[in-house]
Amino acid sequence: MLQAENVLFTIVLIGYFAATILNFAFVILKKEKIAKAALILQTAILVLHTAVLVLRGIGAKRWPMTNQYEFAVSFAWALSLVSLIFIRKYKFPVLGAFATPLILLMIGYASMQSREVREMMPSLRSSWLAFHVSTAIIAYGAFGVAFILSLIFLFRGRMKEDGFWDQHIPQPEKLDMISYRSVSLGMLFLTLTILTGAIWAEQAWGSYWNWDPKETWSLVTWIIYAIYLHLRLRRGWKGKTAAWFAVIGFVCVIFTYIGVNTFLPGIHSYA
Repeated sequence: MLQAENVLFTIVLIGYFAATILNFAFVILKKEKIAKAALILQTAILVLHTAVLVLRGIGAKRWPMTNQYEFAVSFAWALSLVSLIFIRKYKFPVLGAFATPLILLMIGYASMQSREVREMMPSLRSSWLAFHVSTAIIAYGAFGVAFILSLIFLFRGRMKEDGFWDQHIPQPEKLDMISYRSVSLGMLFLTLTILTGAIWAEQAWGSYWNWDPKETWSLVTWIIYAIYLHLRLRRGWKGKTAAWFAVIGFVCVIFTYIGVNTFLPGIHSYA
């Protein structure tokens, strides 16, 4: 199983690279057929990507979410899934040109991590693992898409007037609304992540909250997005201010995932 997983992982890595090239070609050559090919390829690769996670779980005989490699693969999977949903829902193929490079970076990061299957730590042997980590994966994927949408919003004003961009990038108001919906989705799942993590922590360590670095930075991230939603709903903040909040929030997401494990080891250092 693990050998088959390694082969499929390599195919997925190459597939996302190819999808990135196709998306860039679509933007440069401005041909609709290339965008459709990129969308079909990303969809096919997502199916294989799902198979990688399934094979990993079968081979390891547990949920494939307990180390840096597995979470990175899952994070890339969520980015791919959520971006595809938004591309299809809003007929927004240019989103793929911005999303696939980020997916490629994350799957590339996964390729640099150890793929060794190790026995699970006692604290991880809980039915809460699937709920807690799955919600985190979806939250991170949604925040990643909101980050991409916010970058498009910020750079859109600097793009030269062109019929292609006008046709394929929504008007600023709609782009801002799509980003808001992505943040709202991420916020819902991040809240569930923190709640399930607190319940799990009480069972594992006897305390709902331990101010572990990862817990602390998850809370910081939650607060940033909560401010984003509060200011938007109560003060009507939109546009560039909201976009910058989404960008800063995703920087915190990345630091919570990679930075904390690298620079601030704690009881979550295995994840």
